Amino acid sequence: MDLDLKNTDAAREPTSRRLYVYNGGFLTQPRIRRILDLAGWDIQLGLPKEGDWVGTWGKSPTSGRGEKVSNWKNSPVLRVEDAFLRSVLPGRGGEGPLGLMLDDLGMHFDSSTPSRLETILATDPLDNSALLNRARDAMARIQAAHLSKYNAFDPALPPPTAPYVLVIDQTYGDASVAHSGASEARFREMLVEARLSHPHDRIYIKSHPETQHGHRGGYYGVEDENDQVTLITDPISPWELLAGAKAVYTVSSGMGFEAVLAGHKPRVFGQPFYAGWGLTEDEHPVDRRQRKLTRAQLFAAAMILFPTWYDPHRDQLCELETVIDMLEARSRAWREDHRGYVATGMRLWKRKPLAQFFHANHAMIFDDRPERAAKGAYDIARPLMVWAGKERPEHSTHTPPLRIEDGFLRSRGLGAALTPPLSLVRDDLGIYYDPTRESRLERFIAASPNLPTQAHVRADRLITRLTQQRIGKYNLACAAPDLSHLPKGKRILVPGQVEDDASIQLGTTEVSTNLALLQRTRADNPNAVIIYKPHPDVEAGLRDGQVAPEDLANLADFVAHDADHMALIGDVDEVWTMTSTLGFEALIRKVPVTCLGAPFYAGWGLTRDLGQVPARRHARPSLTALVHATLLDYPRYFDPKINAACPVEVVVDRLVAGDVPAPGRANRILAKLQGIFASYAHLWRR
Repeated sequence: MDLDLKNTDAAREPTSRRLYVYNGGFLTQPRIRRILDLAGWDIQLGLPKEGDWVGTWGKSPTSGRGEKVSNWKNSPVLRVEDAFLRSVLPGRGGEGPLGLMLDDLGMHFDSSTPSRLETILATDPLDNSALLNRARDAMARIQAAHLSKYNAFDPALPPPTAPYVLVIDQTYGDASVAHSGASEARFREMLVEARLSHPHDRIYIKSHPETQHGHRGGYYGVEDENDQVTLITDPISPWELLAGAKAVYTVSSGMGFEAVLAGHKPRVFGQPFYAGWGLTEDEHPVDRRQRKLTRAQLFAAAMILFPTWYDPHRDQLCELETVIDMLEARSRAWREDHRGYVATGMRLWKRKPLAQFFHANHAMIFDDRPERAAKGAYDIARPLMVWAGKERPEHSTHTPPLRIEDGFLRSRGLGAALTPPLSLVRDDLGIYYDPTRESRLERFIAASPNLPTQAHVRADRLITRLTQQRIGKYNLACAAPDLSHLPKGKRILVPGQVEDDASIQLGTTEVSTNLALLQRTRADNPNAVIIYKPHPDVEAGLRDGQVAPEDLANLADFVAHDADHMALIGDVDEVWTMTSTLGFEALIRKVPVTCLGAPFYAGWGLTRDLGQVPARRHARPSLTALVHATLLDYPRYFDPKINAACPVEVVVDRLVAGDVPAPGRANRILAKLQGIFASYAHLWRR
């Protein structure tokens, strides 16, 4: 989205888009430079000429330099600030912003003069139903995912016992305080008013994230605590704190804006952008703000119409919804990984990609001795991570381990070929392919019938993209087989599997081999045209599961060697499988699936189940809901281009374009050795 779409004078008036800056951050922070460049601003040093602009960082201490040059050269000023959904870590933590506010009139936190945001709030109709629906959906997503400007907090940390009064602190000396008409005295006044108005209630002061991280001090400290007042320095979700508050007090904090979105009418002691629109109790009103707005209108202006949002994965400007997708993925990764891990049962070649995938604040520790790994994780208070198929009873000595396995949109290439994964699952209950116990995926599927409308829309878009682009788990470069010679009749695709795979061992009973699968399919469908697709690892001689040629000749009408299974799915009427992921991929493409085992997608009313499925699977999700649980809720995704957690849509883009990492040279040599010495593969696939 460029500035023309924002209907701003900054976009229409200048004949030149040169932006002269006098703050080193514009030059040293590549993310800020790139967003400005994409928004049409050419950063320059020196003195502006007629038609040029001066850029300043908000009302920072260095902004005075630009303002002096602006007055001297009579050049307009573009003020730049972080948007309200910035990043996981604060800027001083080294993470670039996902959006900027580019204001050609003033600054949103400076109440002395109208800003571009205030102008939008005061004059834009804000009555477009599509816009307001977007706003409501985005508000709900932000609250559900516990997203804020900074996101290095843990939603699992419990808030104080409700009800209580919440007083919001800010960083000492911040420009948003002074330019909101406030000072240190105003914070003193606010706390006194909170105590006088609520003499019998607990009062909690919420410190600022930068204060919690030790970057900057606040206006309150331990000296303000007493038998009624307590300072909160733990990284508790602001949405959890707001949910339990009976009253909210703020000077000009962005969390006051979140309080409005959460349904509060906060008591405001400064003049922030969200005050004066009928949604706050204003101690010091801004007289020129007389319009009454709804929460959705306030949000639409501040989060959709005004900011310039940036997508670093695709290196382009984007809409708010894309930023929410990204911040959900990044916040989840930080919240799950920030304590670090002790990892065990991991093959040697997987360790580098695993360390990249799950790295947050601490390097991953690898230890192949189960008992020592379990004790070590317990001693240093880190989660224990184990590759799901390598779990042993010793791993549960102290605390239950987290099981790791490949996701369902894994790579362009086989795991057996040592191709790094783009997707992994992390399960604290079980693992998706083991029906003998509940998994985290089962929990997601069971809850999926209650998904909000916007979640269904996102999952439907994903289904369409996967179907159109023929994207699946491994995305091998295989040709579509010629089936024109086959006789007419119902066509059934039977995918072969690796017979010693854990999903077969745990998820099947009567039918647990490829031969038995073919025999049962033929027995139940004597007149059908059966197409058998051997598993790629079995064809390569790397794993067990070969079916004798004479048996294949009697049971299958066609054996699709090295074939594109997506093309096969499109050419058949049904799929019969034990537990293959191909069955899930067929469901996505609305091909009927019969299961002779108990894969994760069986037992929910979407498949014909001839195997024994767990009785606990009694929910009846739609296909869209199943896909949301399986591809959006359960896995995590990683973008190797920028080495960051990402949403599923980015991985789909990478798989479609083939823009994914190939195995390194050492891994390619190992993979070739596996093919040559397949019978000895267990020696290096540790």
